[in-house]
Amino acid sequence: MTKSRNSVETVIKRISTTPMVEEYLYSLVRTGLYGKNPAEAAERLIAESIKSLIQEGFLVRKNEAEESKD
Repeated sequence: MTKSRNSVETVIKRISTTPMVEEYLYSLVRTGLYGKNPAEAAERLIAESIKSLIQEGFLVRKNEAEESKD
């Protein structure tokens, strides 16, 4: 069975990091919970951090911010 195409638009961002951070990302991948490669692990960490910042009130959820402009 083929995987369905992701319906969410994505953008590609390139980051630079240290070898130590890369090793941590590989460690996360080996858990099986953070994607299949270091880039996916980094994306998941970023997404989790943003969710946490929204919950703590440091960021406003994007769709709420757009609605408040009206």
